[in-house]
Amino acid sequence: MVKIFIAGFVILFIAILLMGGRVFFTKSGKFPDIHIGDSKPLRERGIRCAASQDSEMNGSESPIEKMLKS
Repeated sequence: MVKIFIAGFVILFIAILLMGGRVFFTKSGKFPDIHIGDSKPLRERGIRCAASQDSEMNGSESPIEKMLKS
């Protein structure tokens, strides 16, 4: 049981190191930004985040303000 736990822990540790190699081992390491609104090619095509489009269509009014008006 202990051998399996240690083996699993070692495999998990190696996987985390391999996935975060650039983040852990470079001076300006940071995780890549995968947000749709921050992608230059998508912005050039006019594609934006669904949440941004929704808030833009609804205006800057909060849902509570809308509820109080009705």
